[in-house]
Amino acid sequence: MKGTAMDALLGRAVDDRVVPGVVALVADRDGVVYEAARGSLAVDDGQRAQPDTLFWIASMTKAIVSVGALRLIERHELELDRPVADIVPQFGALAVLEGFDGDVPRLRPPTAAATVRHLLTHTSGAGYWFSNANLLRFHELTGVLNASTARRAALFDVPLVADAGKRWEYGTSTDWLGLVIEAVSGLDLATYCATHVLGPLGMRDTTFTPSAAQMARRTRLHARTPDGGLEPTSLWPPAVGEFHSGGAGAFGTGPDYMRLLRALLRDGELDGARVLDAATVELAFTDHLRGAPLPETVHASVPELMNDVPSLPCAQGWGLGFHLVLEDLPGLRRAGTADWAGIANCYYWIDRASGIAAVLLTQVLPFFDAKIVELLIGFEQAVYAS
Repeated sequence: MKGTAMDALLGRAVDDRVVPGVVALVADRDGVVYEAARGSLAVDDGQRAQPDTLFWIASMTKAIVSVGALRLIERHELELDRPVADIVPQFGALAVLEGFDGDVPRLRPPTAAATVRHLLTHTSGAGYWFSNANLLRFHELTGVLNASTARRAALFDVPLVADAGKRWEYGTSTDWLGLVIEAVSGLDLATYCATHVLGPLGMRDTTFTPSAAQMARRTRLHARTPDGGLEPTSLWPPAVGEFHSGGAGAFGTGPDYMRLLRALLRDGELDGARVLDAATVELAFTDHLRGAPLPETVHASVPELMNDVPSLPCAQGWGLGFHLVLEDLPGLRRAGTADWAGIANCYYWIDRASGIAAVLLTQVLPFFDAKIVELLIGFEQAVYAS
């Protein structure tokens, strides 16, 4: 693949301080066809980004944990439609937050039991404080910890914001899925993923607990300044806490993450290691929303962490762990493409129809930064033009 246009895009993004540094890869089923690292680990830092630069991949952790859950499902150790509370009883104690009477949260019992399928499709009713204003207010009024603390109380004491199956709501569903995996497998989530997903795929630089040597290769997290520039920030990620966050707890590198994407591109197998059966991959890349609507816009309630995210102007769905585009986008990805992102403006997609997977990693808040989204779209256009 000729990378001239992609090289120019990434170089310009660094020069214009759209990103401090960036790592990008493109692959087909046979291997990596493009790899680039540009910029620095921090603005005004002489340490250059490299292919093995470590990133907090945040919500891109969800794909790893979803693959781990799918492995249990295909081995009949876990059922898609089993109620979550049957496995993790604390989930059954959650009420639904309907609103507030003055400063008192108005709570009621849920009308339906959330299942493992609901967790995988983000239709369980679990939300995030930074994208749900009612949940943010609940945290502020009650003092209950939010998921950024990596403490179990942040899950056990936070209400749902919808009944199971009623709507798509982005939130802590994959954190709960991690607890399901632990309960079923008897292993902590980090050990389970290392043993059954990361290890077999050779993802040796992906971890919930980076070593000192790995942290020395980590790019700094940056914030977009009011004048459009960049400055380092310590806003996130949180320190490792009481549990491994299945929704946002992993760190990794571009080449490592591409191994996961290539395995999914190859129907669950890579270099002789099979982590999922082909039928399971097909199931994961099938829409499972069952009529639950996607929002027109995911509204930001914490602008330091994310911007409003509008829906794509095309048919969409949600598979078992992955957002799906359900129609061809001219000059871009094909129908059936799976994708998602991490809050620090990390992005990936898996286009099985075209035989292409790509990942673009940087480390900037808030999410859905306009300049970086423009870079991402230009990068995708350049990929398919090549």
